[in-house]
Amino acid sequence: MRSDELAGAAGAAAERPPGDSKSERTRRRILDAAALVLRRKGYAGTRLSDIAKVAGMQAGSLYYHFSSREALVAEVMGTGVAVVQAQMQAALAALPPEASHRNRLAAAIEIHLIAVLEQSDYASATIKLLGQVPKDIQKQQLANERAYGKLWRQLLRDAREAGEIRGDLNLSAMRMMIVGALNWAVEWYHPEDGPAEQIARDFVEMVLHGLVPRR
Repeated sequence: MRSDELAGAAGAAAERPPGDSKSERTRRRILDAAALVLRRKGYAGTRLSDIAKVAGMQAGSLYYHFSSREALVAEVMGTGVAVVQAQMQAALAALPPEASHRNRLAAAIEIHLIAVLEQSDYASATIKLLGQVPKDIQKQQLANERAYGKLWRQLLRDAREAGEIRGDLNLSAMRMMIVGALNWAVEWYHPEDGPAEQIARDFVEMVLHGLVPRR
């Protein structure tokens, strides 16, 4: 599959306008089924027939919506990043203009964790698949994640320049630690651990208390 086709597949979720057509509902059902199966079986162990069974349709019908298994996998992985990015951008945009950079960082941490847990099949599948999928899919997914990473870099840079977080820490390492820990929550979180919102608030406290400037 060509890289331009993969890019289109992976970015489709972010580019498609919201709708509730029968085709859109079917496409979403396929993606949800694919995320679930890929999370459980991995890339090599997943067949289109497995996905079709979970989606409640014939395997051949999948080709009406996706040109190949690779295109479907690429969109599952791209959807995970696109949804979290869109929710984080919306949450940040909703903050009042006078919100501190530390509060903006806290909002980003909370919404990322909640979004990841709400779409745990997509998040967990993406984590599992990154080392399993073909190189062209990996390359496109890493490009998606770098674009999202720019948001985090800006949040951390702005907070440091404002003196609201410590200036003696490597921001790249901090970004990787924060996002990596947030993403990994899908592997250990259970509802009995408490509401996702409370886990997110606890995570904010743990992160920001380690980042605040020393007095």
